[in-house]
Amino acid sequence: MKKILLFTLLVAGSISQAQTPCNGGFAGIYPCNNVDLMARMDFPQIGGTGSTRGSGCWGWTDPLTNKEYALMGCSTHTAFVDITDPAAPIYVGKLNSHNNVSSIWRELTVHNNHAYIVSEANGHGLQIFDLTRLRNVTTPQTFTVDARYDGFGNCHTVSINAATGFLYCDGSGTFNGGPHVLDLQNPLSPTFSFGYGNEDYTHDAQIVVYDGPDPDYQGRELFFGANETKVVIVDVTDKANPITISTFSYSNTGYTHQGWFTEDKKYWILGDELDEIDFGFNSKSIIIDMTDLDNPVLKGEYLGPTEAIDHNGFVRGNQFFLANYTAGLRILSTATIESTNTMTELGFFDTYAPDNSAQFRGAWNNYPYFPSGTIIVSDINSGLFILRKSALLSSETFIADDYKIFPNPATTYFKVNATIDVESVVLVDVIGQVVKRFEKSESYDVSNLKKGLYFVQINGEITKKLMIR
Repeated sequence: MKKILLFTLLVAGSISQAQTPCNGGFAGIYPCNNVDLMARMDFPQIGGTGSTRGSGCWGWTDPLTNKEYALMGCSTHTAFVDITDPAAPIYVGKLNSHNNVSSIWRELTVHNNHAYIVSEANGHGLQIFDLTRLRNVTTPQTFTVDARYDGFGNCHTVSINAATGFLYCDGSGTFNGGPHVLDLQNPLSPTFSFGYGNEDYTHDAQIVVYDGPDPDYQGRELFFGANETKVVIVDVTDKANPITISTFSYSNTGYTHQGWFTEDKKYWILGDELDEIDFGFNSKSIIIDMTDLDNPVLKGEYLGPTEAIDHNGFVRGNQFFLANYTAGLRILSTATIESTNTMTELGFFDTYAPDNSAQFRGAWNNYPYFPSGTIIVSDINSGLFILRKSALLSSETFIADDYKIFPNPATTYFKVNATIDVESVVLVDVIGQVVKRFEKSESYDVSNLKKGLYFVQINGEITKKLMIR
């Protein structure tokens, strides 16, 4: 988040929240739609105090035990929580900030079973922590760091290209704030690779080995940076000679903050952190058409239902998971971008109950990549939220006009009439079990199924009720 901004912080309570389904638009005090609260842990429960504040988060799944862990950045430390049972999370311990210097900005990522942690705290550097140390911990620990890189002091965000093992530290005091890149071949002893200051300060970035639609860059390692006033695309395949491919600018620029690709690499969904405040419109995501990387163009925009500021967003499948500050976690469908130039909201969980105003409170980050489907949200004011999408996505508010199922009720078959591509069709029973997966077809055979109510999941996200008689 833009570091010159001041937060108007609220005093966090010390009340934890147990598993609470979303029912009638609320999970306890929290507004919601089709997202259930599994648990909430306040700051005293994760190694802090009532004055602690939250920032970034990420996740780790232990490849040996398959246990899932939430890693949450706090103003004084990084907290580690076992969320394998999301309704009964276990605080495992914490790693204090370097020299115990506090900062509201603490960001982290994970690679090869190690956490890499940066902060705006003076002289912090890059903390490296071996996550396998979390195994078999029976009482909460205050851990010591395994290694530290001191080639920079403060750093704003950190991004990993897991395919190549290079870590991009963005917004440090080096290279005009551009990426300061480390080779993680030895995870506890990173080596400096290169820096790139030609496009000035990078706030956040996504780095990929490109497999998108532009044939000119297939197989290249590409850097997509949110650089305060523009998006930059840099070919970083040759570490000795990184080259800017193109830049993208847009109207009503406040602060070019963070972005993420759709699964097919056609579109990059960008959040501008200050446009809601500067220009007075509702939460806005900017959708950039990246089919020609030499000439990215505006595809469209998504305007949310609230005034809340958009912060960090990530894509999993055909869904965009957005940490939307005072509006909490919003889950949007990316399947409609091609035909409508925008997204549709599928569900939400509002971690900040008081209001949805354009203030720097509430949900800072989210991590939607756990194999179990658990989603974590780090909230500035209220700690760690552990969430799950409602089992069947069964609320009628999920039903998009882009899809029609007929005949309904069905006897021997049903069809899907869609204005956008149908990639997958799955039939689920009322207890959430998959009954049948279909190949793409003009019609779908249900003649051998029992009579009753079913749910048709289209493209993994849109759910329609189907009655079989």
